[in-house]
Amino acid sequence: MQIPTNVEHTLKQMAGSGETLNCYIYDTTAMREKIASLAAMMPAGVEIFYAMKANPHAAFLGAALEGGARGIEIASLGEAEKAVATGFAPDQFIYTGPGKSPEELRWAIENGIRTVHIESLTEAHRLNAIAAARGVYQDVLLRINANFDIHEAQTTFSGGSKKFGVDEEQLDSVLPQILALTHLNFRGLHVYAASGVLNVDDLLKNCDLVFGMAQYIEREYAGARCDTIDFGGGFGVDYLESGRDFDPQAYADGLRALIGRYSFEGRTFFLELGRYLAADSGWFCTEILDIKESRGKKQVICAGGINHFRRPAALAINHPLAIVHMHRAKLFDAQLSVRGESVYFGGPLCTGADKLANDVAIDAADIGDIAVFGLAGAYGLSMSNLEFLSHERPDEVVLG
Repeated sequence: MQIPTNVEHTLKQMAGSGETLNCYIYDTTAMREKIASLAAMMPAGVEIFYAMKANPHAAFLGAALEGGARGIEIASLGEAEKAVATGFAPDQFIYTGPGKSPEELRWAIENGIRTVHIESLTEAHRLNAIAAARGVYQDVLLRINANFDIHEAQTTFSGGSKKFGVDEEQLDSVLPQILALTHLNFRGLHVYAASGVLNVDDLLKNCDLVFGMAQYIEREYAGARCDTIDFGGGFGVDYLESGRDFDPQAYADGLRALIGRYSFEGRTFFLELGRYLAADSGWFCTEILDIKESRGKKQVICAGGINHFRRPAALAINHPLAIVHMHRAKLFDAQLSVRGESVYFGGPLCTGADKLANDVAIDAADIGDIAVFGLAGAYGLSMSNLEFLSHERPDEVVLG
């Protein structure tokens, strides 16, 4: 991994303060450029929403706003409030996720958000009652747990028993009941198969299946129309630097062909993108405090661990890693270093699960150097075990 010049320069400036360095550095230039690029290449009717669960920091919400995202995909009232504070209007929100509380649904109704994505009959009845009590009508999408999954994805959201949506096999039982709810306007479907997908054909297969489902609904249920279809996200990021980058142009071309084949021109299609937009706009940077050898393998101990950067351990995947050399004097003559070997990186926590990288090849590293983990803009600090051992929260430094 090549560390951007502005990131390395900032790290060296910060390291000169004499304080132990442990921080995230953000530069959202790439995120703004991605949103604009995707908007230009996607077929007519495709709207890009930022899935802010990837990173709720104001810099990323601001980048979504400035980059021209259609709106924000929220999954909690707290996310909604952060997005409003950044400058988004509630009618730019689509609300997904299971377990929406009555308080959250009331906020959604009272503030006129664009769509609520129904995850169950209970949620549909709860939302309908709130809307009826206020004399309003709420647009909804029905989330379907499709009988389909993508085996190579990092995380799957369909196939098998899932907490997300209504099983595809239950559609003919559930949909008539939702259509009968007088204060809900059925607008279409939400089907999100998986996240972290690098194979474009897998995501296009999901689109094909969803279009077929929409055709079936419109054929079997008089008056029901799927004007809006939410494919979720799923655009993958090549954390292993294998050269298998997701090809958004191939996805756009394939989706355009599917829209034509089904004669779905004039409809609206949502993409909720988080990781793909945010990952390469952030770096987790943490000072190496110790290097020790344990039964033939060196352990590199850093100031921050899974309390500050949980994702590598949670998904059992190494992020791109580079070392910024600080050339600090040794504390004692026999002090260990890393030279051309595979080592383990961890943090200061009292648990064996505190792993930042497993068996990763490093050319050189010394105590006092800075370990920089790339593609850390998505699911970084907000996903982490911040309160574990009560370590000081890392700084978040915004460069652009």
